[in-house]
Amino acid sequence: MSPTPELIANYACHTGENPLWNPLDKRVYWLDIPAGTIFRYNPATGAHEVFYRGDVMGGFTLQTDGSLLLFGVGGAVRRLHQGKVTTLIESLPGEAGNRFNDVMADPAGRVLCGTMPFDTDTGIPSGSLYLLDHDGAIRKLRDNIRLSNGMGFSPDLKTFYHTDSLARTITQFEYDAARGDIANPQLFAQRAPGQGVPDGLTVDADGFVWSAVWDGARLVRYDPEGRIEREIHFPVKKVSSLTFGGDDYRDIYVTTAGGENPGENGELAGALFRLRLGIQGKPDFLSACRV
Repeated sequence: MSPTPELIANYACHTGENPLWNPLDKRVYWLDIPAGTIFRYNPATGAHEVFYRGDVMGGFTLQTDGSLLLFGVGGAVRRLHQGKVTTLIESLPGEAGNRFNDVMADPAGRVLCGTMPFDTDTGIPSGSLYLLDHDGAIRKLRDNIRLSNGMGFSPDLKTFYHTDSLARTITQFEYDAARGDIANPQLFAQRAPGQGVPDGLTVDADGFVWSAVWDGARLVRYDPEGRIEREIHFPVKKVSSLTFGGDDYRDIYVTTAGGENPGENGELAGALFRLRLGIQGKPDFLSACRV
């Protein structure tokens, strides 16, 4: 299997993010954060299109009913269903200067959702990690995060991985699936200055952790002990996130960023790519939050 990334669609995204395979319509969805635009690609036909345009959003989840939960600025959470947007949460205390960034559903259908400041140069760790419950209640799991980013679960669902990009760390926690609680943080992996920044994350069926490296032009696959097992290089500087998809979850879809400056970030910066390595992933969980 070739490790050469295959170009799928190039919308020159400023911040391409949140690739998510939709098993209901067998398409991959992804986002350009500042444009508030969601795209989708149908591998059966090769067609891709703009699916939705709205406000700035940091991430979205797919609900069990086929709708999307949109996570935006200041703690806002909204639901997109058949073209109609309804609000679940208008804002959250302490998040006025922040926006949601990466989000994911947990095994029970709740949503883990992290925030980051718009101004990342202050060095103030104002981000938090929240859990959005089925009834729309939201509670804080962790604060003093510099830039909450990629998350994932081990195959046995006992370990939760969380990225703080500006701290350059991936931390592993014990996960209580019944309550949605995290405990016993341990450093899983860290990138040194000058080696790029850990961004989006997923975990494959064998429990290996994949991390996209912003400003590092690569994906890194870590074994369950945190050792680098392989690196896959990309022709663009800002590799932002990834997900497994396809009927057998052996297609890896990878988002990138920097399309506003291809001279610096690479001619294909902001494009969606695909890898076929023969490695199997696992389905993402669907959220089940009532709005």
